[in-house]
Amino acid sequence: MSIKNKILLVEDDPNFGSIMKSYLELNDFEVVLKSDGKQGLAIFKSDPFDICILDVMMPEMDGFTLAKEIKKTNGEVPFIFLTAKSLKEDMLEGFRTGADDYITKPFDSEVLLFKLHAILKRNHQRGENEQDANEFTVGKFLFNYNLRTLTYDNITHQLSPKEASLLRMLCTAKDGILLRKDALQKIWGSDNYFNGRSMDVFIARLRKCLKSDPSIEIANIHGNGFRIIFG
Repeated sequence: MSIKNKILLVEDDPNFGSIMKSYLELNDFEVVLKSDGKQGLAIFKSDPFDICILDVMMPEMDGFTLAKEIKKTNGEVPFIFLTAKSLKEDMLEGFRTGADDYITKPFDSEVLLFKLHAILKRNHQRGENEQDANEFTVGKFLFNYNLRTLTYDNITHQLSPKEASLLRMLCTAKDGILLRKDALQKIWGSDNYFNGRSMDVFIARLRKCLKSDPSIEIANIHGNGFRIIFG
């Protein structure tokens, strides 16, 4: 028996939500339906999900706010916004929040299915690629994640577990930018202030390890994270 992908569906219209839940279940998804943002966030924090479908206009907590809170818990989970509004500003806000797609009601259910399968496939392939990627060329350095070594000109630096994890995330970052909150959640387990200061220390250590190659820079992306640049 194949494992079903699990969807968090947050929709405040009970009739539409119930119909959509049934349709997705008929198409081999496991679906948890919640009627407002606060309920959606609570269940997301307690159960694992493969993808979220979030209505934008909801009581208690709107979809944009819910998405931001979800990404604090898991920056990797993909999500789709549903809305009855087709305003350009709302669509841009959705994509700024990190949405994988934005669908305006009413919509063709088959189109939603196609989008779900495409996003899940892309996410799965990215995860496999990141798991497979254990050796990287970083400028003139060879970085082996499994051995936690950084080698250049027959000189090898032994990295700490956190240094190795940070460098690997920099090398595999989506769109080239490693978000601070993603690194803090994945490596430190929380994006609080003290862990943030600790991460800055480890970034400084990586810069020191890489300084033998002046073409490499770990640049600060203000208010966002870091990008590794090869000159």
